[in-house]
Amino acid sequence: MSDETIFSKIIRKEIPSDMLYQDDTVTAFRDINPKAPTHILIVPNYVIHTMDDITEKDEQVLGHMLLVAAEIARKEGIAKNGYRLLINCRDHGGQEVYHLHMHLFGGRQLGPMLAR
Repeated sequence: MSDETIFSKIIRKEIPSDMLYQDDTVTAFRDINPKAPTHILIVPNYVIHTMDDITEKDEQVLGHMLLVAAEIARKEGIAKNGYRLLINCRDHGGQEVYHLHMHLFGGRQLGPMLAR
């Protein structure tokens, strides 16, 4: 797998995005094909292909992703009513871009976790 992804280009601002947050560790931007009124992607600034590829060196970035998600949820006004965080892993998990990313969904009642 390549260490160059569409998210890498968004992080470097080579592809325009509706970026909400960026620091030395993670970048957050609105999904271009939202599945809820609020649909934001939070990605590490370096490529980790899947959750199955994480190591102890990634522990801090993964924790930071959760902190950033909570901060964005508050700023977006969805924290009070609730929101969902989702990380897909590989084909059966629904992963489309092989650069680990967390989805932040909110803004309406989200319904069941999985389609029946």
